[in-house]
Amino acid sequence: MTTMTDPPQESFRLSMLLNDTRYRSYTFQFIALLALVASIAYLMSNMFANLREQGLFLSWAFLGEPAGYDINQRLIEYDSQMTHWRATVVGVLNTLLVAFLACVTATVLGVIAGVLRLSNNWLVSKLMSAYVEAFRNVPVLIWIIIIFTVMTAVMPAPRAFRGDEPDATMLLNLFAFTNRGIYIPAPVLSAPLMGSAAMGWLLIVVGLVGSFFGARALGTWAAAKQEATGDRPKTWYITLAIWFVPLIVLLTIMGLTWNIPELKGFNFAGGLNIRGSLIALWFALAIYTGAFIAENVRAGIQAISKGQTEAAASLGLRSGRIMNLVVLPQALRVIIPPLISQYLNITKNSSLAIAVGYMDITGTLGGITLNQTGRAIECVLLLMLFYLTISLLISAVMNVYNNSVKLKER
Repeated sequence: MTTMTDPPQESFRLSMLLNDTRYRSYTFQFIALLALVASIAYLMSNMFANLREQGLFLSWAFLGEPAGYDINQRLIEYDSQMTHWRATVVGVLNTLLVAFLACVTATVLGVIAGVLRLSNNWLVSKLMSAYVEAFRNVPVLIWIIIIFTVMTAVMPAPRAFRGDEPDATMLLNLFAFTNRGIYIPAPVLSAPLMGSAAMGWLLIVVGLVGSFFGARALGTWAAAKQEATGDRPKTWYITLAIWFVPLIVLLTIMGLTWNIPELKGFNFAGGLNIRGSLIALWFALAIYTGAFIAENVRAGIQAISKGQTEAAASLGLRSGRIMNLVVLPQALRVIIPPLISQYLNITKNSSLAIAVGYMDITGTLGGITLNQTGRAIECVLLLMLFYLTISLLISAVMNVYNNSVKLKER
C-alpha cells in the first residue's frame, strides 16, 4: 500500500526574484516603477531648483486676477473684467463644443463615405476615393485656413443686407449668412426653473438623457418580445412620445421664445452668432477626420464575410436592410477601436483653433493668459491635465460602448 502526500513547500529565497519565472516579471516591473518615480522626482527637483534660482515659485493665484481681454465666441457670460479662471472655463467649453460638433459630423461623413466607397456604382466609388485621398493627405491646418478664407471672401458683409434693394437677403427672414459668421434665431427661456437660464438648459439636457434611456429600454423590451413571440410590437409612436412630450412640457413651462437676429447699424444684433472661425474649424476637423473614419468603416465592412451578405439576400432582404441589420452591427467590433483614436485626434487637433482666432483653451489659458501672467509652467500643467482628462474620458466611454456591441462568445 502506498500513500500520496503533497510535495513539501519550497521556501522563498531572494534569488528566486530573478531565477523563478513566477516572480521575475514582478521584479522587472518594480525596477521600472522605481526608475520612473526617480526620473519624475529628478525632473521635479530640477524644475523647482531652477525656479528658486530665478526667484519664482509655483502659484495659482493668477487664476483669480482680472483677465483683461475679450473672447468673441462664448457659451457662458463673460467680460474682460472677469478672472483668468472664468476665461479658462470659457476656453474649455469652446474646445468641448467644437470637439463634439466635429466628432458627430465626422462620424456621419465617414460612415457615408466608407459605405459608398464600396458601391457598385463606379462614379460614386471613385468620387469617395478622391475625397478620402484628397483630405487625409493634406494637413488639417491647411484645410482650416482654406475654409476660413473662403468663408470670409465669399460671404457678403452685413452692409450688403441694408437698403431697399439689398445685395443679400436673410434666409426665411431668420438666418443671415455673412463674412462675420452665421446669425440664427436664439432660444430664450423667459421663465427658467430656479431663476437661472443655465439651470433651465441643464434640466433640459437631463430630460433628454432620460428620454434616451427610456427609448433604449423600450427598444430592449420590443426585442425581447420579438424573441419570445416572433412579432415585434410597434413602438415608434411611443418612442416619439418619450422623446418629445417631456421636452415640449419643459419648454412650455419655462416659456421658450426665440430671439430673431436683426440688422442694426453696421452689424446684426440679437439671435445667436456662429462665428466664421468656429465654422471653419468645425468643418475642417470633420471633413479631414471623416476621411480617416471612412477607411475604418471600409475595413470593418470588408472584414465581414461575403457569405453573410449572400445569406441575408437569400432571405429577401434589400441591400439597405442587409447593411443596417447584418453587416454594420458585425463590423462595429472592427470600426470602433480605431474610431476612438480618431475622436482623440479631433479633440487634440482643435488646439489649431488659434490659427483662425477661435478662442479655445489653448487660445485663452495657453495663449493670452500665459503671455499676460508669465505663468508658463502652471498654464502648461493645466493644459496637459485638461487634454489628458478629456482623452481618458473619451477612451473610457467608447470602450464601454465597444464592450456593449462586441460579439459575445462562450
